[in-house]
Amino acid sequence: MTPTTTDAPDCTKAAALLHAVADPARLAVIRRLADSPACVCDLQEQVPIALSLLSYHLKVLRAADLVTSRRRGRWIDYALTSDALERLHAALPAPPTHHPGRTAGGGASEVATPQQYTAACPPQCADQIQ
Repeated sequence: MTPTTTDAPDCTKAAALLHAVADPARLAVIRRLADSPACVCDLQEQVPIALSLLSYHLKVLRAADLVTSRRRGRWIDYALTSDALERLHAALPAPPTHHPGRTAGGGASEVATPQQYTAACPPQCADQIQ
């Protein structure tokens, strides 16, 4: 299936979501919270950065609707949203069944042309690649 220019909003949303986890500290938080919810003090043990910086990264993850927070006295507990991992997975492309320039056995056949790679790109992207 070839994406069309109407897919651009989906790509924008996916890029924003992936950007939110494209930091080692934020990815570490996501990995930790995938196991179970955690108090900020527990997260700080797993992600050894200053508390103010950890708070910033948690704010980014909350803004992306990947993490929820709940105050418990002086502490704040964090958890992944119920669909966080599903949305992250959906933001990534599905593995291709055939890759241009490769044979079924994985070896190189002929060199793929830019047109083969850009066939799935919207016209405005394809023009920039060629």
